[in-house]
Amino acid sequence: MALNPVLQDVTAAIAARSRESRAAYLERIAQAAEAGPARAHLSCGNQAHAYAAMGAARDRLATGRAPNLGIVTAYNDMLSAHQPFERFPALIRQAAAEAGATAQVAGGVPAMCDGVTQGQPGMELSLFSRDVIALAAGVALSHNTFDAAVFLGVCDKIVPGMVIAAASFGHLPAVFLPAGPMTSGLPNDEKAKVRQQFAAGEIGRDALMAAEMASYHGPGTCTFYGTANSNQMLMELMGLHLPGASFVNPGTPLRDALTVAGAKRALDITALGAEYTPAAHVLDERAFVNGIVGLMATGGSTNLVLHLPAMARAAGIVLDIEDFARLSAITPLMARVYPNGLADVNHFHAAGGLAYLIGELLAAGLLHPDTTTVAGRGLAAYTREPRIIEGKLTWLEGPDSSHNDHILRPAHAPFQPSGGLRALSGNLGRGIVKTSALPSDRLVIEAPIRIFHDQQCVKSAFQAGEFTADTIIVLRFQGPRANGMPELHALTPTLSVLQDRGLKVALVTDGRMSGASGKVPAAIHVCPEAAEGGPLARLRDGDVIRLDASAGRLDVKNPAALDRAPVTPDLSGNETGPGRDLFAAFRAHAAAATLGGGIIA
Repeated sequence: MALNPVLQDVTAAIAARSRESRAAYLERIAQAAEAGPARAHLSCGNQAHAYAAMGAARDRLATGRAPNLGIVTAYNDMLSAHQPFERFPALIRQAAAEAGATAQVAGGVPAMCDGVTQGQPGMELSLFSRDVIALAAGVALSHNTFDAAVFLGVCDKIVPGMVIAAASFGHLPAVFLPAGPMTSGLPNDEKAKVRQQFAAGEIGRDALMAAEMASYHGPGTCTFYGTANSNQMLMELMGLHLPGASFVNPGTPLRDALTVAGAKRALDITALGAEYTPAAHVLDERAFVNGIVGLMATGGSTNLVLHLPAMARAAGIVLDIEDFARLSAITPLMARVYPNGLADVNHFHAAGGLAYLIGELLAAGLLHPDTTTVAGRGLAAYTREPRIIEGKLTWLEGPDSSHNDHILRPAHAPFQPSGGLRALSGNLGRGIVKTSALPSDRLVIEAPIRIFHDQQCVKSAFQAGEFTADTIIVLRFQGPRANGMPELHALTPTLSVLQDRGLKVALVTDGRMSGASGKVPAAIHVCPEAAEGGPLARLRDGDVIRLDASAGRLDVKNPAALDRAPVTPDLSGNETGPGRDLFAAFRAHAAAATLGGGIIA
């Protein structure tokens, strides 16, 4: 199938926009690669420090004739998604030893959970943790004793931060090894219903707690299709996972076999062998376009619209939100996974999963088929599925049809003809809106506004019964420079209750929502942010806004409202509290949301 012309055009536009920065990046990576394995250039004293604790492996390391893997891990045992990584280094070291090579844990990176910090002060550190993760991974790899890196991470900011680091050390091959989703618990729609009942005061905290514990009940990622699982899809579409690795449950023989195979594959593709595959060659314009298409085809997390530009810039590639919108327009929505449907990622995987979806998108000309991946040249390998047959890991042909068309459909008969995202522009700035879960009668909302500077104030107004008519809630001063751009998903039950009461409601914010949101219209990532004097800072209660997701417009109906002086509230409360003071420099220097909202450019 010939490539879709819009796909080609968007890719060409990205390449043209990135020509100088990408060329400079590739030149830097080529210089690092030409120097050869870094250990060859370390002094004997340097090397002795690095090998001192390696026991019997010291001699193999000292000779430098076999590759050494650097393991960068996000392991902690507080978070279910990363707890399984406790066992991975031992598996990787054993796999390396069997291949006559070595592996070392190069360092750890922080892994915080938006689910734990949701609605709490810690959430204001969340987006910036991506940059901290990139920096920590960079420190881990800076010892220059590694011939390839394997990255152990899953969730929201962890994978994007690791990709930024992998791009920075782009002369090294990089293989990402996921932990997989937890087994299915309380269905996501039941969990959401309980949350709404609690928000409405219909049930008590005991019932809410019981439902939450039944939902999040074991090792692995949360099973809804939020940022963590969108990350896993992305790594597969971009060629940084082994085929079929994303959604295999933790603690299973297949999961362990994929971990071992990933480590061995990393050894195969170092500069010491015949299949040298540096991360810089995997992370090209086509890989990022493929990732965006996968995001749209699955109705994935809007957080990736923040992360992908930051990831791309680390590889010298410049993305714009209009790229997302143009690719969304041509990409069929093929999956319905909660919150865009009732199924979870385990059901999606069983219905055919990424192997089926990738095959369909390739056949429709909606993916670049000839990308470089850690599995070899081309995406065709990613239409196959891993199995253990007679004790051996084997890849078989993936399904040629969906096993449940309520969850996964072919590209020619999708749930809707275009993807789940629209770019917004208008006199209030630029932003995005997720549309994959919105009914047609919610695509356009025009109503008077209520302005808030704190999400708790929204909840308090709701509890006081103040929302009795159609309302657009403007929650401003939630951008990177104001307070670190915390995720506002904690508002979803409140907004959903208002919508269920028959009101037309929407959210407009310079903050962010996750892939766990989407049933209430939300214009998010609005730039310029209010803290920079953007248009949102000039609005007043009662102004009328029109949010038109169909046309991609976000406007205040009375343009004269924008002639007012911007509001400058006291934001000093954002400067203290758990860790906030440590991130003052991040807030002061954060980029706009359209550029990723971080400090690493």
